[in-house]
Amino acid sequence: MNDDPERPHPVRPHAVRPHAVRPRPAVASLPAYVPGARPADDRSHKLSSNENPYPPLEPVRQVIADAAGRVNRYPEMYADSLVAALGERFGVGAAGVVASTGSVAVLSHVLQAFCEPGDQVVTAWRSFEAYPILVRLQGAEHVQVPLAAGARHDLGAMADAVTDRTRAVLVCTPNNPTGPAVHHDELAAMIDAVPEHVLVVIDEAYTEFVTDPQAADGPALLAEHPNVMLLRTFSKAYGLAGLRVGYAVAHPEVAAAVRIASTPFGVNELAQTAAVASLAAEDALLERVRAVVAERQRVVAGLRVQGWDVPDAQGNFVWLATGDRTTDLATHAAARGLLVRPFAGDGVRISIGSPEANDAVLALAEEWAPEG
Repeated sequence: MNDDPERPHPVRPHAVRPHAVRPRPAVASLPAYVPGARPADDRSHKLSSNENPYPPLEPVRQVIADAAGRVNRYPEMYADSLVAALGERFGVGAAGVVASTGSVAVLSHVLQAFCEPGDQVVTAWRSFEAYPILVRLQGAEHVQVPLAAGARHDLGAMADAVTDRTRAVLVCTPNNPTGPAVHHDELAAMIDAVPEHVLVVIDEAYTEFVTDPQAADGPALLAEHPNVMLLRTFSKAYGLAGLRVGYAVAHPEVAAAVRIASTPFGVNELAQTAAVASLAAEDALLERVRAVVAERQRVVAGLRVQGWDVPDAQGNFVWLATGDRTTDLATHAAARGLLVRPFAGDGVRISIGSPEANDAVLALAEEWAPEG
């Protein structure tokens, strides 16, 4: 017995059995989410996480600084000020909006609210890599429908994949990581073909960058269908990735279930304040979005001249189908100070950065351009 309070208890290496506590099989079998690589120095261009290359606007930075003096207090329980502003914007009222720490967390709450073990969730694939992790953590089955030509969602095949076990269909538009946005008529037809008890989640994390005139109008589809939900984020176009604010817009009855599953006080004080200020500064922010889109168009045009078959890019990134060369290209890019996001065996996703970074991408891509 150790009677000396200043003398630590001896370590007993055999007191804890190394494998006595085990996670659920679903957890043990899942790969970890892979974040974009971080730059080794200031000379590197981080193009691996689809971040906005511009820092927050000065008015937004100022309200963040002011809010720092309040972080000894809990924030609003459900980000009430932000939710009210968003509810007015989308015409659903505060009862139709749920905010959390990024749209990934919101989607996790959605699946917790609506999926039981053994249920099915249908998505396109390849699509956002968090989908299979979140679905399987909930104990549901992830039904993957291969992308169609042009790296686009095959919405007809997705509708056909719905069974009596399906609880949700996730539609990522523009699709991360391949880029195309789904078209309105085809998405409307898919929603009509899906039973009304199946939740259709339209993940619009990159919607502000979309220029395709045929792209789906998420708010219009939400207004027409009680089983539709929109997911959006302040991480991309609004440049608040470091604060993590995302939200769902749905009919109040659907949103209420998600709110019950959500983390109380989940959106911190700085994030709430910055998001509200960003909505007020939206005109200036959207000027930056237009600048990113112009750079995206320049990069896509340059890549296609080089011989790359680039899918329609509607987000703030481009996709190169590099197949077996993917890992080598990413390694070579990193050695050149370009951090891209490889998906081994499939391709690389490259975020649109500063003009200087984009020039470096085009120079690198020319060296790896497909022959013929």
